[in-house]
Amino acid sequence: MIDLRRLREDPSYRAGAEKKGAEPSFIERLLNLDEQKRSAMHDAEQARAAQNAASKAIGRAEPNDRQMKIEHASELKNDLEKLEEVEAALSNEVDELALQIPNPAHESVPSGGETDFVTEKEVGERVPAPAYDHADLGERLGLVDSERAVRNSGSRFAYLMGPAVRLEFALVQFAFDLLEEHNFVPVVPPVLVREDMMVDAGFFPTDRHQVYEVDGDDLFLTGTSEVALAGLHRGERLERESLPVRYAGFSTCFRREAGTYGKDTRGIFRVHQFDKVEMFSFCDPESSWDELEMLRSIQEEIVSSLELPYRVINVASGDLGSAAAKKYDLEVWLPSEGTYREVTSCSNYTDYSARRMGARYRDDDGSGLLHTLNGTACAISRTLVFLMENCQQADGSIIVPDALRRYVGFESIPGPKD
Repeated sequence: MIDLRRLREDPSYRAGAEKKGAEPSFIERLLNLDEQKRSAMHDAEQARAAQNAASKAIGRAEPNDRQMKIEHASELKNDLEKLEEVEAALSNEVDELALQIPNPAHESVPSGGETDFVTEKEVGERVPAPAYDHADLGERLGLVDSERAVRNSGSRFAYLMGPAVRLEFALVQFAFDLLEEHNFVPVVPPVLVREDMMVDAGFFPTDRHQVYEVDGDDLFLTGTSEVALAGLHRGERLERESLPVRYAGFSTCFRREAGTYGKDTRGIFRVHQFDKVEMFSFCDPESSWDELEMLRSIQEEIVSSLELPYRVINVASGDLGSAAAKKYDLEVWLPSEGTYREVTSCSNYTDYSARRMGARYRDDDGSGLLHTLNGTACAISRTLVFLMENCQQADGSIIVPDALRRYVGFESIPGPKD
């Protein structure tokens, strides 16, 4: 949630919110309501003090004055109840509007939309289009069965089969081995969470249209284990000297992919259900920008170890999403399309979701809000897509990168027989 005091007093903070699309008129409306709320709180507090004093005066009153004191205290109580109603109504309205203000973009974030990113670096040789694209090769080699999945579950679902399953778990093992070297604690979290957790993690209300809701329950299928990992220290205070506290979550993820009709419909690049290893960090606010660079370096190490050509982009403000103050995307070269496509991202949410969750640190000087960061370590289905194309040989076989061979027990997947 936005820091209303900083939004009111810090011009650069407000400029960062406007950079991400917050309308100045909307901000003014919110700040005016917040001013009214704070005034109502002051009035209610004064009325509460007066009502408490009047109640105490009843016990000290002479018998002939007691009834008058009781009537006066009753009037003050009625006035207080009305002021508290006004305060509650204004507080609810302020909270509702504040949830719609995005986390201000960091000053290093470029302005603009989806195509206005800044390329930080490119690594590796971009190979030409292979004999088979990932969708065709996956079906030919029996690695992916989309036809039966569509028949049973609908579009954008797939069965992973045979060696693809072994590669999936090899990727998971490889990612966890690397992450544990960086003090990440492995976690298999719940994939269903309550609505208030979706709000606190920063996904609702803005991304609600992308989430599957379980009918009849206050439960939602998460699109990333980031949501449940964020809840691990919800409402808690961590010792500042113990920071950062890092978790690596493995889960199946679910996304409606609303608004992507007709896009990436072949293969397993964009599906409703997929598995992912996610990094999450509860961090000291003074070191969160260094932590973001650390997450990015881990992502680069994973992609480089898989021998995939990639680039790192600094995502523009209009494409950041509500919670991120800054985000890097790692995009891998997809030969069949002749372009880079996203495989992972990492973001610094600063104190945006920690404020909603009440996640704080404490030290000898008191307490403060944590910063939270997240990043994908390995999105399985997309990584398989990139391996099928970048590691494909002239005969359609797939060479397994050295980093995965000790996990799968084979060096390649034979090409199609036809």
